[in-house]
Amino acid sequence: MTIKKSSRLVVGSRNRKKLQEIAQLLEPHGIQVVGIADFADIPEVVEDGDTFAANAAKKASETATAINEWVLAEDSGLSVDALGGAPGVYSARFSGEDATDERNNQKLLQELAGVAPEKRGGHYTCHVAISSPAGEIRMTEEGTCRGRIIDEARGDNGFGYDPYFLIPEFHQTFGELSSTVKNQLSHRARAFQRLTPRLVRLLLSEAQI
Repeated sequence: MTIKKSSRLVVGSRNRKKLQEIAQLLEPHGIQVVGIADFADIPEVVEDGDTFAANAAKKASETATAINEWVLAEDSGLSVDALGGAPGVYSARFSGEDATDERNNQKLLQELAGVAPEKRGGHYTCHVAISSPAGEIRMTEEGTCRGRIIDEARGDNGFGYDPYFLIPEFHQTFGELSSTVKNQLSHRARAFQRLTPRLVRLLLSEAQI
């Protein structure tokens, strides 16, 4: 199902690469995606939830009420088995408040030093929440993707931990996979595969009111 007339959906993220991935997943269905960077004076949402679901819902609801628009927000991260599920919801700030992708990856490798390759399994999680302009969460979905953490970065695609996240079946990291393949099997892609048909119906019904 595709919306004939483009419907606008604000994505509650300033991460340009994440925004690009979401746009690639939704725009073929007639959903115009814009980021919150297009809006002035939008306060940062404090992600203090202890689950991906809690953070996604909070970002979606608070952003929606601030701008009076339909908002999609997601919280995603990496959970490594050998680290008891860390970094989890702290993935973006694993190395501290001034975290960068490079520092986060360095800390991850330090934490996994000495851990055998076969015990470096983990998974990415993506939890998505859709909020009405009134701040009501109308829809949620979650997707996961398993892989293994390697010691050397491979590939320039993706972001975050992607160059170190190996998909064994493809013998490639998320940093090496093309966007076409990644948009079929990633945690984000799997969440959106289930979410998109429902989201299209929701926005279509709202456009007819």
